[in-house]
Amino acid sequence: MKNNFVLRAITGVLFVAVLVGCILFNEFSFGCLFLLISAFTVREFGVLVNGISGVEINKNITSLGSAYLFLAFFAYCSGVYSNAVFIPYLLLLLYLFISELYLKKSNPVLNWAFAMFSQLYIALPFALLNVLAFSGEGYSPLLPLTIFIFLWLNDSGAYCVGSLIGKRRLFERISPKKSWEGSIGGGVVCIIAAIVLSFFFIELSMGQWIGLALTIIVFGTWGDLTESLLKRQLKIKDSGTFLPGHGGLLDRFDSSLMAIPAAVVYLYFVCM
Repeated sequence: MKNNFVLRAITGVLFVAVLVGCILFNEFSFGCLFLLISAFTVREFGVLVNGISGVEINKNITSLGSAYLFLAFFAYCSGVYSNAVFIPYLLLLLYLFISELYLKKSNPVLNWAFAMFSQLYIALPFALLNVLAFSGEGYSPLLPLTIFIFLWLNDSGAYCVGSLIGKRRLFERISPKKSWEGSIGGGVVCIIAAIVLSFFFIELSMGQWIGLALTIIVFGTWGDLTESLLKRQLKIKDSGTFLPGHGGLLDRFDSSLMAIPAAVVYLYFVCM
C-alpha cells in the first residue's frame, strides 16, 4: 500500500510538471505534447473496444487520424494554413468507411461506430485545445492551462470534501464513490479559484471567470461519469497502464473530454 502511494505520488507530480511545463514553455511544446496524448489516448481506446466481441477497429489509422486532426487545428488556429488543411482528415474518415467494404470483418457497423466515436469523443476535444490556445493574437497558455487547473481543483476538492462528509451518492449506478457533498465542495474550490484569477488576469471579468469555472465543473463531472460508464460496460477498472498508479490516459483526461468543448462553446458566446 505504501509503495503504491509513493508510486502514485511520483507519477502524479511528474504528470502535472510535464503538462504544465509544456503548456507554458511555448506553442511547439504544447503542440507536440497534446498531439502525442491525443494519438496515444485514441490508441488506448482502440485496445479497449477491440476487446469487445466482433469489434476490430484499425488502431493505427484512428490514432493517425487523431494526431492529424490535432495538427490541422494547430496549423489553422495559429494562422499557418487555411482550412484546406482539414481535407486530408476528411479523406482519412472516408477511408475508414470504405475500407470496411473490403476487409470482410465480422461486424463492420460496430467498427464504423467505434472508429468514428474515437474521433468525436477523444480526438476532437484535444484538437479544440488549439482554439483556446490561439484565441487571441498568437499563442497564449492561459486558457488551456486554466481548464486543467479547474479540473484538478474540482477533483481534489470533491475527493477531500467527499471523504470527510460525503453521504448522498451523486450517481450510484455508475460511480458509487462520488457524492453530492464532494461535488459541491469541488465546485466551491473552483469558484474561489476563478475569483482569485479574475484579479490577476483581466482578459475575462469576474463573472466570466466564474461562468467558465461552472462550465468546467458541470461538464468535467459528466466527462468523468461518461468514462466510468464506458469502463463499467467493458468490465474493467482502469483504461490502461500508461501512468503507473493512475491507470491509463483515458483515466487521466476523462473529465477534459467534455470540459474542453464546453469551454470553447461558452467562451465563444461570452467573448463573441
